[in-house]
Amino acid sequence: MGLRLKFNLVLLVVFLAGFGVAGYISHDLLFRHAREQVLAEARLVMEAALAIRGYTVAQVRPHLDPIMHEQFLPQTVPAYAATETLAELRKKYPNYNYKEATLNPTNPRDRASDWEVDLVQNFRNRPDSKEITGQRDTPTGRSLYVAHPIRIETAACLPCHSTPGVAPPSMIKVYGNANGFGWKLNEVVGAQVVSVPMSVPLENANQAFRTFMVSLAGVFGAVFVVLNLMLSSLIIGPVSRMSAAADKISTGDFDQPEFPEEGKDEVAVLANAFNRMRRSLEKAMQMIDS
Repeated sequence: MGLRLKFNLVLLVVFLAGFGVAGYISHDLLFRHAREQVLAEARLVMEAALAIRGYTVAQVRPHLDPIMHEQFLPQTVPAYAATETLAELRKKYPNYNYKEATLNPTNPRDRASDWEVDLVQNFRNRPDSKEITGQRDTPTGRSLYVAHPIRIETAACLPCHSTPGVAPPSMIKVYGNANGFGWKLNEVVGAQVVSVPMSVPLENANQAFRTFMVSLAGVFGAVFVVLNLMLSSLIIGPVSRMSAAADKISTGDFDQPEFPEEGKDEVAVLANAFNRMRRSLEKAMQMIDS
């Protein structure tokens, strides 16, 4: 096995190991960054929903409460306001979804689906939990969701949700008396769920990963060629010429020119030693002949 082949095999092993480690680390970093980007978007939508809820309670409901006994206005309900406002967002971004998923909702559209029921039960079983994040596959691709518990923290919610007897008649007229009742103070009744698509950030991460790996392979290819040229010029070439000269000298051919001894590297030291050996051997042969 030649010196060049040994060198290239070692270089190939080192590259493959480095390529694998770099690929693993870059893949992990890129996709972690993509997930954090999507998570930040989901939390931004969640904060928008919370802001809409707060605005509705502080600035909309006080003006509409006086007429609630005559006409029920869902615009006074924070959950309704947040859902309707973010529904407008979905007209431009259809894959961004917000839902106040409730186990026993007044409005049937808020009823929790199977996977949302699991989120609500998780919040009920873990009272200290403030947020749950995860990923799920949807018909439009992978999406990331952020969920916050809906907890009855104030008695102001109970008149509409404790029993039909104390609920506003105007609300009963709109939604009936079969759903949305039996809620208790400090009980988790649902979950605010924001779903954000991951397809675009994941594709960007994939593209960045492919570009990085191709670039890394290109850099290795260039380094491989340069190192082989340097190996041929600085080591293999001089050593091959010395080997050929030594072979001829061993048969008594002393007409071979001496090798240049420029520099102080190992090849120059070897050339110097080879020239001394050649001269010594030539003198020894002359002494034997005489």
